Amino acid sequence: MLACIADPHGSEPRGERPPKVWDETLPWWDDTRAQLRRAFDGGPETPAQMPFPCYEANLGAWARRQAHEAAVHRVDAELAGERDATTFDTAFAADGVDEALSMIIHRRSADWSALGASGTVLVHAEDARRLWSLTLTPGQPPALTGPAEPDVTLSGGADAVYKRLWRRPADVSITGDATLLDPLETP
Repeated sequence: MLACIADPHGSEPRGERPPKVWDETLPWWDDTRAQLRRAFDGGPETPAQMPFPCYEANLGAWARRQAHEAAVHRVDAELAGERDATTFDTAFAADGVDEALSMIIHRRSADWSALGASGTVLVHAEDARRLWSLTLTPGQPPALTGPAEPDVTLSGGADAVYKRLWRRPADVSITGDATLLDPLETP
């Protein structure tokens, strides 16, 4: 990430690799962490190269992306340890749903020509009082659209919808043609 901050308009983020000698790794990590903390003191609008074109190229976008990446992997670790998965704060989970539907699914496939699904999907994070409506058109990526009569509705608490979109166990309600949710699955 330090390389992305140092060269915010570059095209190839290549950062320093950790030392190969174990005794040098922890001091390197501590120094790198301190540099990152200082960099984040610049605020969310600080320019930073972002390898995903649908995100703004700044530290705020990096923080958002990394927060959701870490959250999903936390759920994975808890489930692997046969523990109950963390329940995320409603606002955070709703933001994760928004990120998955507005940005992540578009990274899933560079070639949408094989998408044959057609219809409207309504995603409802009930406790967050947020709705997302997506239109599926054969050969094109899903598009966020205004309200329409859905062919399938995915609903539940923001935490459950967030986890379901990331293909983790979740208590959600699905009404309609559930196969229309397949193109919305995250990578």
